[in-house]
Amino acid sequence: MTKGATQGAARRRGRRPGGTDTRAALIDAARAVFIEQGYDGATVRAIAAKAGVDAAMVNHWFGSKEGLFAEAVLKLPFSPHELAERLLDGDVDNLGQRIVRTFLTTWDTTGGGVFTALMRSITSHELAAHVLRDFLIKHVAGQVLKSVGIDHHEFRATLVASQLVGMGMVRYVAQFEPLASTDVETMVAAVAPTIQRYLTGPIS
Repeated sequence: MTKGATQGAARRRGRRPGGTDTRAALIDAARAVFIEQGYDGATVRAIAAKAGVDAAMVNHWFGSKEGLFAEAVLKLPFSPHELAERLLDGDVDNLGQRIVRTFLTTWDTTGGGVFTALMRSITSHELAAHVLRDFLIKHVAGQVLKSVGIDHHEFRATLVASQLVGMGMVRYVAQFEPLASTDVETMVAAVAPTIQRYLTGPIS
């Protein structure tokens, strides 16, 4: 092997120039692989290959595949608290519309992104289920309902979560058409009345 080839191989196996670049590349690659394969299907080797680095870099920066999963997927790309505050900014009678619109616009920008990775991982990674549950029930729907003083807020929040998870599963993971490509406002008009009934209507 020539000197140039040896140096080229070393560059492929080693860290990119600047540690933060390698770390960021691994996070981006991991998120893409977890979205496509879920936690069980993703391998350290596949993630490293997509990032263009040696697989040893995963352990170097994150300790394990689980550590990388926590960094790439379990840390939501937005603040649930700020999201809840935005939802509370308006009339309670239109809360269902705001929830559906916010849910779709938040995830549409990344084609489902972290939501898809979480959904594909919840059966094999307990923390994925906890993150999704806490995001939808505790931090968003539950917090909103509790703030506006609606009765049975925990049960209502779970009902809302069931609708959002189902909609997200069909739109981003299974990608059933025509729902997967239907525009946001059409989805809001179709789904928001059901969400609103869960929020403020009779549930007995």
